Amino acid sequence: MIQSWRDEWKQGDFPFYFVQLADFRDESAAPQESGWAELREAQTMTLAKLPNTGQAVITDLGEAHDIHPKDKQNVAKRLARWALAKDYGIGIPYRSPEFKSSEVNGNKIIVMMDHVGGGLDTFDVRKLVGLAIAGEDKVFKWAEAKIVGKDKIEVWSADVANPVAVRYAWADNPVCNLQSREGLPVTPFRSDDWPGLTADVHK
Repeated sequence: MIQSWRDEWKQGDFPFYFVQLADFRDESAAPQESGWAELREAQTMTLAKLPNTGQAVITDLGEAHDIHPKDKQNVAKRLARWALAKDYGIGIPYRSPEFKSSEVNGNKIIVMMDHVGGGLDTFDVRKLVGLAIAGEDKVFKWAEAKIVGKDKIEVWSADVANPVAVRYAWADNPVCNLQSREGLPVTPFRSDDWPGLTADVHK
């Protein structure tokens, strides 16, 4: 859609900023596959595939039973940050932290993040929530986690002795609280590339 509009309007790669899907539907008691999370992942992939695009993450602003968040002000403010920073040269934080890489260290996974601003932080409660890990069996379990550096998180679970994959905010309506110190929520992510619910839908 973005490319087709740019082609039709013949204005070059003009700025295009969009809102990631909000948290929606019922919360899940255990980690599970999520078509909503896969759609968010597809949106995030746009940032790397198309120049001059930006994404406002709003997994903390949604309504379980209304696809349109009532809090329009903060949605708009997060979009405005992109425009102010990228198009008007104002030096403010604008991009939500994003997954960079992960590595297994014994029974833990170390996650490195990009675009962390002043560093990673939590909101609401100090305990970091929203992460899950899995072993080769691909069965995800809720994980314990702690911030161990400005851009680094350590993740583990007593139920997963040999973890190989980590996910964050991977749900229709994720319960998660990781953000930058500037208050921008971390972009939902996964380290695995295992086929999900939507992998074969259009084949």
